[in-house]
Parts: sequence; structure tokens; C-alpha cells
Amino acid sequence: MRAFIPTLDDMRRTIRLAAPVAFVQVGMTTMGVVDVIIVGHVSGMALAAVALGNIYFFGTVIFGMGALMALDPIIAQAVGAQDDLAVSRGLQRGLILSVLFTIPAIAIMLPAEPLLRWLGQPASIVPVAARFARLSIPGIFPFFAFLVLRQTLQAQHRMRSIVITIVAANLLNAGLDWVLVFGRLGMPAGGVAGSAIATTLSRWFMAVVMLGVGWRSLRAHLFPWSKRAFEFAPLRRMLSLGVPIGLQLQIEYGAFAFIGFFMGWIGTAQLASHQVAINLAALTFMVPLGVGAAAAVLVGNAIGRHDPAAARRQAGAALVCGTGFMVLSAITFIAIPAQLASLYTKQAEVLLLAAQLIPVAGIFQVFDGLQVVAGGILRGAGDTRVPMLINLVAYWLVMMPLSLFLGFRTSLGAVGLWDGLVAGLGVVAVLLLLRVRHRFGKDLRRIVVDEEQSLQVAGDSTA
Repeated sequence: MRAFIPTLDDMRRTIRLAAPVAFVQVGMTTMGVVDVIIVGHVSGMALAAVALGNIYFFGTVIFGMGALMALDPIIAQAVGAQDDLAVSRGLQRGLILSVLFTIPAIAIMLPAEPLLRWLGQPASIVPVAARFARLSIPGIFPFFAFLVLRQTLQAQHRMRSIVITIVAANLLNAGLDWVLVFGRLGMPAGGVAGSAIATTLSRWFMAVVMLGVGWRSLRAHLFPWSKRAFEFAPLRRMLSLGVPIGLQLQIEYGAFAFIGFFMGWIGTAQLASHQVAINLAALTFMVPLGVGAAAAVLVGNAIGRHDPAAARRQAGAALVCGTGFMVLSAITFIAIPAQLASLYTKQAEVLLLAAQLIPVAGIFQVFDGLQVVAGGILRGAGDTRVPMLINLVAYWLVMMPLSLFLGFRTSLGAVGLWDGLVAGLGVVAVLLLLRVRHRFGKDLRRIVVDEEQSLQVAGDSTA
């Protein structure tokens, strides 16, 4: 374990990269929050339709989002190895995969209305939510393309371009929402449809502005376009890394979505209190999420430059930073739950229930922070299959049965559902930490994507 003890420089390096990454994550979340706030002034039905439409959209694209995270280790390790050709091919293949992932996503988005009805959603909002989903279709490809450009710049530590893009996109999205939802500046009031159009335009804006602002760093990797980028074998190797990450995110997203669904079975007040607590936890979660992304880059950079000792120290630095923040956050959640809940609602029943859930959120987010940082560390090393299996076991074989039992077979109710969350996340965190210890106790080598790269790696290992 001594090999994981970080230096002050390792800690500074982690914080310097994690801070803007966390800011970007908050910025991306803020766009959805602004959509909900503005549409909420139209009607309660409009608010519910946008919420349902967004759940459907992200439930559709989250697999592609995760699969494109394969670029984290591929490009970060290439940057560490100063292999510009591999960076270029990684970026170009990421854009090719963006096109490929867009096709099935469109196929799932088009029948939104019958699928939402089949899922038993309220008949009054299904047509409106389905229209929101259909109008979001043109934004799928630019959303994926933005992620590819972001992962590439992030691996190169070029965060300024990403931050500028997110700030500008939030300003544009808020302005477009105001114009298109309420019908300002001579435009007709579009309501929910106006919000969908605003978000779609903002996603195109994000991709184009990211390309423009980051052009100096991206141009050499986009042109000339390599014919090798279309070769099947390297694309298959990228997918072998990315598909487990996509499945992992789908597993996690589905588990949390079902907990919200079960909460609605108990009662409306319980569902509202769940939303308050989960929203608070999601906000603080952005920090360890940023630390995990920074860890993927820094660990990947170190492995790429053949410095396994630095990779282990960066892993340790990420765990210290992520856990330290979440412990402080947990103390706050446990100390003042009622005050935090009052920021969201004044309804007495919801306040009382939320004040019971927020301390539980304080405990579970320590585990949540640990697991997302450990996942980032393993991703930086190119280890994606075992973490996916760990998530599958912990969420669906531990958390889900336990949440259902405690929530519906005991008197705990809503708190019981969340106690199951704590148990599931605790299992994920412990198993991923054990995986980090096991994986980083072995030889850490760069991921092989291209054939000539395998010869280079073999040569390095025998040198």
C-alpha cells in the first residue's frame, strides 16, 4: 500500500485537473436544471413531460456516453507516450463511433410514445414527452461528438476550451429557452417543444464551439484524416474497452431509476423527498466525478510514459481527494439535513421525509465517491470489464433485492429503499478498491489498439 502514498505534487496535479472537470460536469447538469425551471413556469404537466423526456433521452444515449469513455485511457496513454499518431487515430475513431452510436439511438427515440405507454407512464403527459424526445433526436450526434472532443482535450489537459464552451452553452441555452418556451422576440410560444428545440440547438452549439475554441489542439489530429481510422480491428478493440463502460453506466442508471420508480409506489411525498435528497447528493457527487475523470487522465498519462510508480501515486492522490471531499460533505448532510431540505420545499411532510433521507445520502455518497474515483483509476489503466461485472452484481444482486425487502417488507419504507442503496454502493466501493489494489500490484502496460503499437509495446517490455 505504500506505493499508493501520493506526494504533494501528485495531489496538486489531481486538484488542478479535477477542479475544471467538476466545473464542466456541473455546467452540463445546469443546462437540464434550467430547462426544468423555465418549463416549470408553463405548467405542472409541461414540467413532468420535460422530466420524462429527459429521462428517456439520457436512458437512450447513456450507453454511447459510456462507450466513448474508452477514449480516456487510449488518448491519455498516447499523450503520456507522446504518440501523436495514436491521439489522432483515437479522436477520429471516436467520431466514427459517434456516428455508429447515433443510429441505434435514433431507432430507440422514434417510438418513444408507444414505449412510454408500455412502461405505464401517465397517459396525459406521454404524447408531450414523446414529442420532446423526438425533437431531441437531431441533437444526439453533436452530443456524442462534443463528448469525443472533450475527452481528447481533457486527456491533453486543455481544460480552458472545455470550460469556455460549457459557460457559453449554458448562456445560450437559457436565452433560447426564454425565447422559444415563452415566445419572446417575435417567436411563437413553444412550451415543451420550444425547450427541446433550445436544447438541441445548444448541443450543436457545444460541438461547434468546442471545435472552434480547441482548434489549435485538435486540428493536427483531425487532418489529414487517416484511412486507418476506419479499420475494423482497432475499432473492435476500442469497443472491447468501451462497451463494458457503457453497460456499467446503463446498469447504474437503471438501478437508480428503478429506486425512484419504487419510491413512487410508496407515495407522492416519498417520491418528492427522494428527489430532494438525490438532487443534493448528485450536486456534491460532481466533485468525485471530476476527480475520477482526472484520475483516468493522470493514471493513463503515467502508464503511457512507462512510469508505473507515478500511476500508483496518482491513484492514491485521487482516492485521498475524492474521499476527503465526500467525508466533509457527509458530515454536512448528517449535521443539518432539515436546513438543506428547506432549500427545496416548504411542504411539511416532504421536509420531514427528506430530513430522514439526507443523512442516509451522506453515508451513501462516501461510498459513491469512492466507487467513481476507483472506477476512473481503473479506466485509466484500461481495466473496464471487471468493474462492469462488479456493478452488475452489486446493483442488481445486492442493492435491488435489499432495497425492495427493506422498503416494502419492513416498516422502514422510503428509508429502507435508501438503506439498500447504501449497501449496494458499499459493495461496489469495496470491490473496486480491491480491484485497484490487485490491478496496480501487477505490471501496468499501455493499451494496444493498432498492430504496430503492439510491436512497440513488446519492444519496450524487453528493453
